Amino acid sequence: MSAEPLSPTDAAAAGQQPGAPAPAGQVSLPTTKVARAARFAKTGLKVGANYVKHYARRAAGAEVSADELHAANAAELYGALSELKGSVLKVAQMLAMEKQLLPPAYAQQFAQAQYQTPPLSGPLVVKAFRDAFGRSPAELFGTFEPTARQAASIGQVHYATKDGRALAVKVQYPGVASSIQSDLRLVRPVALRVLGLDEAQVRPYLAEVETRLLEETDYALELQRGQEIAARCAHLPHLQFARYYPELSAPRILTMDWLPGQHLREFLTTSPSQAVRNQLGQALWDFYMYQLHELRQVHADPHPGNFLLRADEGGTVGVLDFGCVKEIPAEVHRLFTALLAPETLADEARLRALLLEADVLRLTDPAARQQLYLRTLRDSLTLVGRPFRQPRFDFGDPQYLAALYALGDELLQDPELRRQREPRGSAHFIYLNRTYVGLYALLTELRAEVQTGAI
Repeated sequence: MSAEPLSPTDAAAAGQQPGAPAPAGQVSLPTTKVARAARFAKTGLKVGANYVKHYARRAAGAEVSADELHAANAAELYGALSELKGSVLKVAQMLAMEKQLLPPAYAQQFAQAQYQTPPLSGPLVVKAFRDAFGRSPAELFGTFEPTARQAASIGQVHYATKDGRALAVKVQYPGVASSIQSDLRLVRPVALRVLGLDEAQVRPYLAEVETRLLEETDYALELQRGQEIAARCAHLPHLQFARYYPELSAPRILTMDWLPGQHLREFLTTSPSQAVRNQLGQALWDFYMYQLHELRQVHADPHPGNFLLRADEGGTVGVLDFGCVKEIPAEVHRLFTALLAPETLADEARLRALLLEADVLRLTDPAARQQLYLRTLRDSLTLVGRPFRQPRFDFGDPQYLAALYALGDELLQDPELRRQREPRGSAHFIYLNRTYVGLYALLTELRAEVQTGAI
């Protein structure tokens, strides 16, 4: 897909002079199955060439490190994902939150997807508005910045104004929704081969991921959920939600208030006080506990790019992006909370029964495997569930952080666990676990001390 020539009006809307080259930004996006498959293949060839060079240099006696190989391949892979955008870039974003799973070079590259990826150029943005409204953004808004302020996996965000209101206008990349299923089919064989998994065993988990990714491309659903969750959480202190504008929204365009604040990385450079850190952390904790226990659905994309932090009023959190919301069935909520309960850790029979119910343990498992999973889950729940068992918890405690990292390393290196390749547990836990990994990551970076009791 390439950018179309612009009329003088559209050229102005895109921020360029008629007849001038397109402004900086991605001017085309592979949208067909063939084009996207070809881009995957090209990346595979370059990664293979990097391996050949690496081993050739090592065979010749040169001192080469695996870190150099990882850095070259991570840069190549991230470049391809940034160009393709959509589901494959979203998966990279998810992996960046799982720092223990990736070599540092990959984690560093993929972390960029949490904040900024290369945006689409002005002509493609104007075309999206022409397709949706029959008008350019200049005709819809008082002002519209043609260069995106943020660009991520599914879409990019532009700053606009109308009737004195500052607005955030999210524009979905073309072809994202239609490419999700074909993209996942392309990467599935590689992922299964690398991880040593059987497709039949992982099918329910892949279906859960595919469902959530497809929902993220449904801007009408996001608008509805954003309005509903904001209304039901309006009483929670120190949170701010955007107002949505249905009349300025379409299937691939979503308009809402522009919220003030800074993303976490930028905010921390201002050296906020511990009191501000604590209030921000408390707001995040209360928001997620209320969603879990009262709404029975959670904002399941808690990476740093989806929150805007401010120090005013003692600390305020602006919540962005309700594209990924996980609804929690009653039985899943009961299991999830029971596994975190203090009495569960003290009663092996209770823990075993819950793990059997959650399909983590199976009656057909040999006794040694059952003991392995019991020991592993008890150790994990003891550490990860610690904040739920204390009335106040310091997420900045360096000893706790060290213990979390040590546990992750221990589990990854355990030879018995490495041999157990079969996935276990409810598919519903994928996004619940992801939510709390993301929440813990935010709170530990904030070094916040929060009241963790029921709100």
